[in-house]
Amino acid sequence: MAAAPDAWKPRNRTLRWIEDRLPIFGFLREHTVEYYAPKNFNFMYFFGSLALLLLVNQIVTGIFLAMNFNPTSAGAFASIEYIMRDVEWGWLIRYMHVTGASLFFVVIYLHMFRALMYGSYKQPRELLWVIGMLIYLALMAEAFMGYVLPWGQMSFWGAKVIISLFGAVPVIGNQLVEWIMGDFLPSGATLNRFFALHVIALPLVLLLLVVLHLGALHTSGSNNPDGIEIKQHKGADGKPLDGIPFHPYYTVKDLVGVGFFLLLAAFIIFYQPTFFGLFLEHDNYVPANSLVTPAAIHPVWYFTPFYAMLRSVPSKGLGVITLFAAIAVLFFLPWIDRGKVKAMRYRGASYKVALAIFALTFIWLGKIGIGESTWIGDTYIARALTGVYFGFFVFLWAYTYFGWERTKPVPERVTMHE
Repeated sequence: MAAAPDAWKPRNRTLRWIEDRLPIFGFLREHTVEYYAPKNFNFMYFFGSLALLLLVNQIVTGIFLAMNFNPTSAGAFASIEYIMRDVEWGWLIRYMHVTGASLFFVVIYLHMFRALMYGSYKQPRELLWVIGMLIYLALMAEAFMGYVLPWGQMSFWGAKVIISLFGAVPVIGNQLVEWIMGDFLPSGATLNRFFALHVIALPLVLLLLVVLHLGALHTSGSNNPDGIEIKQHKGADGKPLDGIPFHPYYTVKDLVGVGFFLLLAAFIIFYQPTFFGLFLEHDNYVPANSLVTPAAIHPVWYFTPFYAMLRSVPSKGLGVITLFAAIAVLFFLPWIDRGKVKAMRYRGASYKVALAIFALTFIWLGKIGIGESTWIGDTYIARALTGVYFGFFVFLWAYTYFGWERTKPVPERVTMHE
């Protein structure tokens, strides 16, 4: 016998009164208990929930850091030292924020790689992918502005190099650079406006995009390692035969992933917070000085693949175009890939090899972009790797458009692979 429609509603009279006027519990139920996800998720599907966890961490720790931060060129560096040395547990909050930023990008890159593996950008999830890429762009802007705030040597010179890229814009380039900086060089005006954007504007944009991303996900449904739409096979009760309720099954599973992830994050925070100079560069422990240039100017590690592409092109204008094109091409991936099969396990061998080369290329470009090597050959290697990066998308379009791909038969129902 079916339960009454409101049997799940709170028994407490106050909560029930609220629910009748603002259906919070109904909304949560619709998107957890009544949301059916494929039953064959693997560990690669941890990264969505981990990204949400890290977003909360960045917002909460950022609020506490903002309480003691002085967004002026004269006081920014000293306020960071004050947080680290004099604010109770300030060192922990700052390390949680800095480590959280780097781990955020680790999780996001793995989340994007999983989408490439299982075709999570393909129909009917094109908009889901595009919104996800907008989140990625907003995260890059948020991270860059946050990186400038400590006002150390690398913060100052990194800001100068990155903002100067806008000088390549025809006609208005120089005026645009001065408008962004608020001065002829990075200064207190730059720091002040970056602080406002970092703590107010961009977090609001991020939260809006995340809500839209989750809304698009729950509309189209989650993809799975088989790339099969579970909505196509429903039982007499209208529920997917190959799906299980997200809660409690995947909430419990995600908690296991969160527990393991927090152990890893805690180990980094307490034992290696700078992560060998990748998460916190040594030059950023020195106050900003416009008269002293660091030996190697480079952005933080999660921007270095694109920075390597920029440096590999001799022309500044073409370098900037290459940099922005490397990000823009990702937006068009759902239309570049014309393949009929989504999941990597049923795609042709050439696609698997190309995807592996693409991932290794991105990592290698990141290593070159850090800029610690002075070997001239790195420039030529970076140029070749940039060609490989864009070549992946050209290959993918030709491989799928002309029907060269030889795929394996896709099962009608999801399978439970070990």
